[in-house]
Amino acid sequence: MRQQMAALALALAAPLAFAQAGAAPGAAAVPCPERNVLYWQAFPPGGESDLSARHQQLVLHRKCPKVETIIQYKGGAGGGLMWAQMNQLPGDGFNVVGINLPHIVFQPIQGDVQYKTADITPVFWFHFTPDILVVNARSPIKTFQDFIKAAKADPGKISLAGSGQYSANQAAHERLDAAFGIKTLYVPFKGTGDLATSVIGGQVDGAMTYTPFAIANKDKGVRPLAVAMEHRHPLMPDVPTFRELGVDWVDGAYRGIGVPKSTPPEARKRLSDLWMALNTDPEMKDLAARSGFELVNVGLDQMDAFMAEKSKLYTEGAARMGLGKK
Repeated sequence: MRQQMAALALALAAPLAFAQAGAAPGAAAVPCPERNVLYWQAFPPGGESDLSARHQQLVLHRKCPKVETIIQYKGGAGGGLMWAQMNQLPGDGFNVVGINLPHIVFQPIQGDVQYKTADITPVFWFHFTPDILVVNARSPIKTFQDFIKAAKADPGKISLAGSGQYSANQAAHERLDAAFGIKTLYVPFKGTGDLATSVIGGQVDGAMTYTPFAIANKDKGVRPLAVAMEHRHPLMPDVPTFRELGVDWVDGAYRGIGVPKSTPPEARKRLSDLWMALNTDPEMKDLAARSGFELVNVGLDQMDAFMAEKSKLYTEGAARMGLGKK
């Protein structure tokens, strides 16, 4: 995963200034930025991070018509390339970076990236995407029980794609094998968008992925088998939960935004408030529900406690996965 650090084009820093947009009676005003926002993505286009950024871009523009969200992509190293470089961006309040858990905990523990978890400055976590196991729709594997039977019959033969190394998908893959006493092959891709063709085309047998991927591709050649949720997903009512299958597994990936460490506290707060306003907007809730995202609202006030809890949880998980042992 080691890659040469590439220089980011640094724009001139501008003073942070936000104006309140007009709001209907009883609705909270949106703290509109006074100029365009650069939204950096750590994964290639087409995955869940990209889809969520497009949702936010749409809602922000409708609430703040003078503002464009300019989405930039710098994929590589399972997100680690962008996260290693985010502190080189101007801390002007107009540069934000998409970040993911457990990736930003797992990757530094493994040691194949050029950043530490402490180098990341989260300002808002906006949604959670549950783990889900899928296979190619043409596969003879029709149910989860079929999957386990096939995996035990030929250990190591079934290949499951996932988004990145040392990511939520890889952690879920390891958990799947351990929980059900099987051995499957994990095949990492740069992002969810990159693995779609291989899963649908049958180059891999399936994927350990997230609910939005399964929902978007259910009629395009993907068959979901089991989901890591408290209850069955309303858009996939026939898909059992792992709890129904005997394993207490409710997990997935969190997505949020971070900023360069040089971003001043007042700018961090304004961005956190802006993303909170976007995330609680009725249109955003509808977009999220139709895409399979579970919205969460973790702002700056809850950030320290949230990160302490998740860092402890994922550090323990990394130990179980054997990360950092070279």
